Amino acid sequence: MRFLLALLPLIVLAACDKPAKKPEVQPGVVANISDRTEPAPDAPPPVNATVPTESPVPDVRASALIPAALHGRWTGVSDRCGDRAADLELNILPDQMVFHESVGMVEAVTPDADGQLSVKAAFTGEGQSWTRTLVLRPAADGATLTIINDGTAVTRKRC
Repeated sequence: MRFLLALLPLIVLAACDKPAKKPEVQPGVVANISDRTEPAPDAPPPVNATVPTESPVPDVRASALIPAALHGRWTGVSDRCGDRAADLELNILPDQMVFHESVGMVEAVTPDADGQLSVKAAFTGEGQSWTRTLVLRPAADGATLTIINDGTAVTRKRC
């Protein structure tokens, strides 16, 4: 009896090595799911297909990047650096302007003759979206940055 119990695992393993029976062909059943879901290369899209109207990844060109001299954290002149709750908190990245309650994705940057930059950006914040062109006027020493929005100028210091 012990001998048969010792042989039992060997018998089970031997049964596993047998080739599987050929599956029966069933009409309408696809074994390779991608054969059913991927359209033919030259097939037109279905009538009810959704066609994207804009690229999901923004096209960032050199003309749509804020110069490196302005990158970094800025805050109000009288605010304490590191105070993330400050209303004038601003983080400038090459392609973004992250304000306290909104984010602007840079679409175009146009340098002016007097050292100012006009930055057109698509903003989102507090459930709304808008496009705005801001004028950035950095100080000669780079310690402050004045941003003009619809005629209103606000000066921030570099942190």
